Amino acid sequence: MAWQVLFFYFYLFSMAASNQFHYSILEELKLNSIIGNVAEDLGLRNDILKIRKLRIVSHHHRNYFNISTENGNLYVSDRIDREEICGSEKSCFLDLEILAENPINVYSVKVEIHDINDNPPSFYKDIFNIGISESASPGAQFALGNARDPDLGTNSLQSYSLSPNSYFSLVETSESEREYPELILVQPLDHEKQQKYELTLTAYDGGKPIKTGTAMIKISVQDVNDNNPVFSQKIYKVNLEENLPIGFVALQLYASDKDEGSNAEISYSFSHISENAQQVFTMDSQTGVITTIGKLDFETTQTYEMTVEAADGGGLVAQSSVLIQITDINDNAPEITIASLSTPIPEDSAPGTLVALINVKDLDSGKYGEVNCHITDTGALKLVPSSNSYYKRITSGPLDRERTSAYNITIIAEDEGSPPMVTEKTVHITISDINDNSPVFGKPLYISYIPEHTPAGTSIHSVHASDLDENENARVTYYIINRNIDDIPITSYISINSMTGVIYAQRSFDYEELREFQFQVMAKDSGSPPLSSNVTVRICIIDKNDNAPNILYPSPDTEGSALYEFIPHSAEKGYLVTKVIAVDADSGHNAWLSYHLLQVPDPSLFIIGQYTGEIRIGRDLPDIDSLRQKLVVLVKDNGVPSLSSTVTLNLVVAENFQQVVPEIRRQPNNSATASNTTFYLVIAIAMISLLFIGTVLITVIFKCRKSYNPTSFGPFNRNVYPQFTLGCPSDISDTSLPFPFSYDVCVTMDSKQNEIAYLKPVETVPTENLIDTEVAAPGTDSINAILSTSKNIQDNLGKCLHREGETL
Repeated sequence: MAWQVLFFYFYLFSMAASNQFHYSILEELKLNSIIGNVAEDLGLRNDILKIRKLRIVSHHHRNYFNISTENGNLYVSDRIDREEICGSEKSCFLDLEILAENPINVYSVKVEIHDINDNPPSFYKDIFNIGISESASPGAQFALGNARDPDLGTNSLQSYSLSPNSYFSLVETSESEREYPELILVQPLDHEKQQKYELTLTAYDGGKPIKTGTAMIKISVQDVNDNNPVFSQKIYKVNLEENLPIGFVALQLYASDKDEGSNAEISYSFSHISENAQQVFTMDSQTGVITTIGKLDFETTQTYEMTVEAADGGGLVAQSSVLIQITDINDNAPEITIASLSTPIPEDSAPGTLVALINVKDLDSGKYGEVNCHITDTGALKLVPSSNSYYKRITSGPLDRERTSAYNITIIAEDEGSPPMVTEKTVHITISDINDNSPVFGKPLYISYIPEHTPAGTSIHSVHASDLDENENARVTYYIINRNIDDIPITSYISINSMTGVIYAQRSFDYEELREFQFQVMAKDSGSPPLSSNVTVRICIIDKNDNAPNILYPSPDTEGSALYEFIPHSAEKGYLVTKVIAVDADSGHNAWLSYHLLQVPDPSLFIIGQYTGEIRIGRDLPDIDSLRQKLVVLVKDNGVPSLSSTVTLNLVVAENFQQVVPEIRRQPNNSATASNTTFYLVIAIAMISLLFIGTVLITVIFKCRKSYNPTSFGPFNRNVYPQFTLGCPSDISDTSLPFPFSYDVCVTMDSKQNEIAYLKPVETVPTENLIDTEVAAPGTDSINAILSTSKNIQDNLGKCLHREGETL
């Protein structure tokens, strides 16, 4: 046996075709026996075998071989029985595929299995019972059951021998490429001398050492039955489709016998039938009908061979061969195997990236085994045929996880049968995210309105940006892009929560100092590299009513007494006495001012314009020589709550200016001791007045030489022009005017000429026509006119010579 193993134990490696190898081995090799070195045959180094992940892909139900990832040896991993694998086929091959990854390659391997003498010949029966008529002539032949040896060549059945005897000899008859032993009668038999004979039939194979099998032949000598049964055919051949139902009549045999009576009664039986055929077929011994008792499967067994024996009642037998061929039908759906799968795949994978390697096969033969494979249309993946029934699934275009985050790809395999059989397999492929989307704000511009004096630390607004990516790529952090407002960093005004985007005030805002400001917020994701976007945030301060109206004219700060206004007796109803002018530092509704008479002795005598502040005569003046009225004017804004200011005016009705002085002097004295002080004060004022009178006269003479002044009036028609320039604390106000305009308030001795002029540039007014309405200091009656005139000249000269734009 040792030399036989040395003779057959070798492998033959050759490149028969592209990536195809051929090995030859003996059956029944020990487990872990090395067949060859795949790494050397493929030209692979041992250090990359684990990286390439070599493995066997077998199309059989059992894996007989395996590959060592350490050294690349192909070794036996299961018992290899050639007879079990290939049956009686003369050539036995196992088709394998070696799959290598990184990169993926598929190599076809064909392993040829050679036979060894591991099976002895065997007979279908242990005992052959033969009845021979005593009338049988020498030379008569009696068929015996042949032995079977599943081995091949010289290891199979070679010869037969019969135990020594004087009545019978053995001859071998060739039929259907098989040797059948037949018993030959050498000399006549005598039923009366010996009725039974027992012989030993031995079958030999050609192996070394030779294996044998034996069967007992029991011969009974019978009376005359000189006709053997005869089959209608020497060989019965029939084709059956696989998957026929159990109980299907496959074949009916027929044998005849020319004898009569019991010698002509024929019974049928199998003289030789394989074990797998016994599981599929049975025969009725009386009728010779062969029916199926098991499932026919072309993919398991394609041919059944058996020997049928017909025996008559006299013990004579005849044999016939039955050959049943199984034809294939399309009864196997294609099989889909995912050999390699890469998931998830990055969304920035280039077109042509390998996603999966798919193997499709069909166990049927011919066109039934030809398979067409395709996948459902996704637009992102496609199926590309490879070699040896393999398909590659690759990307066909750019991927976008934000549009489609996963694909359920259905693989459809369809054979060419009629009707075709279809197999579907769904594979789930996920797309992994990359940072390819910048954060996007919900608005192109954020505007927040906050009341002034909002406490520091108050949440005043929030921004939000969303990112279509996921996980870290979608985690957004907010920052304020630093800039300065009036050389002050923006972070001194506001701060932002980097995680939530909530904006907080860092200080309290004053509308009158800062009405609005804007800055930019940046949203940055946490990807690598990070992406960002900016948005502008505008903060508008809402005004609160925190400023009371400011009365510009008449000035509420007059010390000593209220302001006096002169009204002539000739004034009629509707006559404009004066105008109260006020402004408010607030804006909008908070700066809308209204004027009201808070205190008035006779409500019907004077009226005030609610929105203009103009004080007019409400009815004709009473017919009196002199009338003095004290008015308190209230100016309030439109805020909630409303703020207000007051001013007091003294109105004097007189025919001329000389009548005004006594009214003014009617002011009560606070002290009797004031007369001495007044005396010295009058003397000082008189001296100063004389000096001013001289200066005024010189000035008037000089100006009269240059040009004639048409606005000059008589000594008692003197005008008062208080001038002031107003600022604009608000962009929206109904009672104030912006720079550089000024108000000219003109009050003349003639009530018909009283007027208030708006939006006039400031002009120089002649000093000789000016008169002040302030109250003169108390003194004696003899110097009242001088004191009044001097005081008026001093005050009005200073007022009229001021620079344009100067505030009262």
